[in-house]
Amino acid sequence: MTARYHFRPSTAAALVVMSLVLFAARPAPAQENPSRVYLGFDVNEYPSDQTLPALRKTFAFAGYWLNVPPGADQNNWTGKRSEFVKNDFGFLVLFNGRLDKELSSPSRAVELAALDAKSAIAAAQREGFPSHTIIFLDQEEGGRLLDEQMAYVLKWADLINAAGFRAGIYCSGMPVKEGKTTITTAQDVRKHQAGRAIAYFVYNDKCPPSPGCALPKNPLPPASSGIPFAAVWQFAQSPRRREFTKSCAATYSADGNCYPPSNAATAVAKTNGGILIDLDSATSPDPSAAR
Repeated sequence: MTARYHFRPSTAAALVVMSLVLFAARPAPAQENPSRVYLGFDVNEYPSDQTLPALRKTFAFAGYWLNVPPGADQNNWTGKRSEFVKNDFGFLVLFNGRLDKELSSPSRAVELAALDAKSAIAAAQREGFPSHTIIFLDQEEGGRLLDEQMAYVLKWADLINAAGFRAGIYCSGMPVKEGKTTITTAQDVRKHQAGRAIAYFVYNDKCPPSPGCALPKNPLPPASSGIPFAAVWQFAQSPRRREFTKSCAATYSADGNCYPPSNAATAVAKTNGGILIDLDSATSPDPSAAR
């Protein structure tokens, strides 16, 4: 899991002409269509400019990291939004959040959430994402959130929404046993969101409901993840988690990873070890789009 005009019209006619030009240059907002499901991918390492045209033949949208992705040393997505726009990709805008070990207490978590929200907002603006873009906070740790984790998530969401963007969260949609019942991180956050606008990007790579590392033209909708309110579903990860994917192991490569379809662009990338991807589905071709 990965991004203005100024003029002085001399006449009223020039103003009209320029307004029409600017309006035409603005991309039409992506429309959510619950009857259609779109395939996307996310990956921590930017796949390279050369691979994007070939990847677009299979995928409608892609994850886009605003800060250093999990496990990485640097963010090589910075300044690449125009490449995705040029290739007509939709966006899944991602911001890597904090692990519990960094939070220490609810009060400290709130302080860090404020710093991270400010960073996410600045990065989104710098990359050219418009207001109301959904920014998904990457919450890697699953199960019921601890008090400091919940404080961090909710404060971050408040500040993102207050800045004119929309808050989202990437979190687990996988049931975890808790006594005689079960809980998912998505359900836990939703229970505490108290009227906040939060969009959900959930992961559940257990087969079933996941089809594994498959590239269907008609992927399953996010609700098939088991989370009915999910906007996006990550249904396959690289490398595969063997304890959850035994029944769909054959859909993965022999090394346990997901790769894009074989094509010239992917072959070029093989010199860099290949493009290891996670697979996503959404009811919009542009899941982070303002709407």
